Amino acid sequence: MFGSQEKGRSLEHGHSLQEIRERLEVRGGDSYLGDAILGAIDGCVTTFAIVVGAMGGRLSAGVALILGAANLIADGVSMAVSNFQKAKSERELIDRIRKTEERHVEEVPEGEREEIRQIFEKKGFEDPILSEIVDKITRNRTLWIDTMLTEEYGLALKSPSVWRSAWVTFWAFIFVGGIPLVPFFFTAFLMEGQMFLASFILTGVAFFGVGVLRGKLVHRPLFLSGLETFLVGGVASGLAYGVAHLLRGFVAS
Repeated sequence: MFGSQEKGRSLEHGHSLQEIRERLEVRGGDSYLGDAILGAIDGCVTTFAIVVGAMGGRLSAGVALILGAANLIADGVSMAVSNFQKAKSERELIDRIRKTEERHVEEVPEGEREEIRQIFEKKGFEDPILSEIVDKITRNRTLWIDTMLTEEYGLALKSPSVWRSAWVTFWAFIFVGGIPLVPFFFTAFLMEGQMFLASFILTGVAFFGVGVLRGKLVHRPLFLSGLETFLVGGVASGLAYGVAHLLRGFVAS
């Protein structure tokens, strides 16, 4: 029965007629989750790499703070701009292909009709239903072209705002990426070694927290998702420490 739930199971969303209609209406809407997670992880990794690099190179806490803060702003802007260009390029690609399909529909409509027919034939439809589907779609020019974009090219008709993508990426980078630097502002209360230790602890919590959030949003085991992100950050940080330690020995010699 429509809208009923199986006993003993917790479904991710409802299945009443109204719930289905509302869910399909917002499908393909703007989502900035990927931008936020990408910015958060990259910000935390790159900033903490500066901290462990300073530690491996036997640099002072003040140097770690200066280099970390400079890197945080510069890399945050760079990543936001890169994400902006990526989102802008994807939108321009969709616009270009749409114009191409509009021209094809205008100049070779029968060829485009045949493409629609073959697309739905591969989905298992047969005449007379297949012909009805083709006629229905090709009677509406917008629907016709939208169908070609989604079915032939695998493109999404809606894309997030390029400006919001860049904005979300930047602030996620700044907020989470700034966590490793927090202890270095408390010079009156912490010794240098304690600052580095506190940075390690806070960064580990941040890595794990971002992983847990990602796991919750994509319905993955929370602990495993958190551990995965923690380990990825740990490996990157370990490499930074090792490189700094080796270069210090090389420079010192």
